[in-house]
Amino acid sequence: MEQIVRRSQVVGLLAIDGSTATALGTVEEVWVDGQGRVCYFTSQQGYTPLEQISLIGPDALLTYSTVFDTPLTPISSLYRRTVRIGNREVGWIEDFLFDWETGAIAAYILGGSIAEPWGGRAVLLPEDVEAIDVDAVVVKEDAPQRLQSEAEGLKNFWSEKSRQVKQLIQRMGDRLKALVSPQDPPEVVRVKVKQVRDELAKGGKFDLSLLDEAAEFLQQKWESWQQRLKRAAQRMQAALQAAWEKLTE
Repeated sequence: MEQIVRRSQVVGLLAIDGSTATALGTVEEVWVDGQGRVCYFTSQQGYTPLEQISLIGPDALLTYSTVFDTPLTPISSLYRRTVRIGNREVGWIEDFLFDWETGAIAAYILGGSIAEPWGGRAVLLPEDVEAIDVDAVVVKEDAPQRLQSEAEGLKNFWSEKSRQVKQLIQRMGDRLKALVSPQDPPEVVRVKVKQVRDELAKGGKFDLSLLDEAAEFLQQKWESWQQRLKRAAQRMQAALQAAWEKLTE
């Protein structure tokens, strides 16, 4: 999904108020709440709620408006947080992927002894997390059996796709906007995705394996895209309300 990004891809991006094109500084950290859900990012100017993000691109993070908050509940950083199995420290969180629309963690990238069989970096999925404590992430006893290498565990995430595949996904997605309605069931979407894929293949300009990868991604993620459209409308409304309240304080 387009809205899933790595923490390491976000830190260092220029944050910009999309309504005024005002630079807010570079992103310094991504913060999570007590449930381990991303809730804020910080720049040199302060804490910005996750709900204010309108877009995260390769070069910049855009917000709906300039809104800075003081967190009302405890927040912390997941980066380099200890990973435990029971009382045993087995590694740390080297990076993580999260959905910048919902704050949900999509995957953890672990370092330390737990990741040694996978070259020092292994992918842990959220369902294998038992608890997120103040000082550690506690994982299930049998979680190491389900760890994967970085390449294998993250291969279906948008953030890990090659630039060529991302461009094809975008191109096919733009074409599908005229062919697909939000109410279309998955089986209808599959037919229309194949139609667009075959149209592009006829021109002979694109690598067929890359076209197949892009088509598969669109077919798998259609339901998520439908949900994303609904969330985007809700986020815009919430951002406008927050900006209005700021102006009328």
